[in-house]
Amino acid sequence: MAISRAQLAKELEPGLNALFGMEYDRYEGQHSEIYTTESSDRAFEEEVMLSGFGAAPTKQEGSNVSYDDANEAYTARYNHETLALAFSITEEAIEDNLYDRLGSRYTKALARSMAHSKQVKAAAVLNNAFTAGASAGGDGVALCASNHPLTNGGTLDNVSAADLNETSLEDALINIAGFVDERGLKVALRGVKMIIPRQLQFVAQRILNSELRVGTSDNDLNAVKSMGMLPGGYAVNDFLTDPDAFYVLTDAPRGFIHFERTPLSTNMEADFDTGNMRFKARERYSFGFSDPRCVFGSPGV
Repeated sequence: MAISRAQLAKELEPGLNALFGMEYDRYEGQHSEIYTTESSDRAFEEEVMLSGFGAAPTKQEGSNVSYDDANEAYTARYNHETLALAFSITEEAIEDNLYDRLGSRYTKALARSMAHSKQVKAAAVLNNAFTAGASAGGDGVALCASNHPLTNGGTLDNVSAADLNETSLEDALINIAGFVDERGLKVALRGVKMIIPRQLQFVAQRILNSELRVGTSDNDLNAVKSMGMLPGGYAVNDFLTDPDAFYVLTDAPRGFIHFERTPLSTNMEADFDTGNMRFKARERYSFGFSDPRCVFGSPGV
């Protein structure tokens, strides 16, 4: 339905002092703290996890060398979604100069709606990190789980159930350093940044930036800070829904990925039959992850 003069009756009245409700700042770009952005030119993207080789065995003198196979472990798939929103203004409203006075405001409101949806989509990967099913990764389990299956028959654990504090953060960093690949070989990963909801920003500030240990009367150093752990610090994501959950991102090379199929574009056209002016915004993208080793998460307790 087009925006008509009846909906904007006050705008037609003389002496109007101000319009408000569409000039708020917006949260945007928070996904860049989590995802690496890449372009895509197809309907979906797939990434295959290879298993690599096992540990090299000892070769006895005169014996044959051992051979190993490298297999595909699983496939991570990124299905692009199209997001679009539009509005229109009647021909009569345009004639009465409502377009000049309101067009830019509604265009900003349209941009804010598109930005909001993008951040919700991006945060959904973490908001569903502890839930299997439709949000499961290529290996068939949730992003943060204790039973990621490995090709050597073992499992990988990248989850705990603890509130954010000095001990739980240290445990997360220790666990990340103990991650193994699909064949059980140690991989040199470390935590680089923590993603938290706004409710934990004060706790995170004290844990990461205090010179001494938090909450004690001892003169002990804050080991996380003095050792240079989590060099990226922390980033607040205002679209996380669990006030207790926190996520430690690692430097795994193929972790969280944002594929951009079609960048944000806007169009404006007139409708011949009605004379209404129509405005549309559209973009197409996907958010997901390939390697669950990209994060260690906790839903809190």
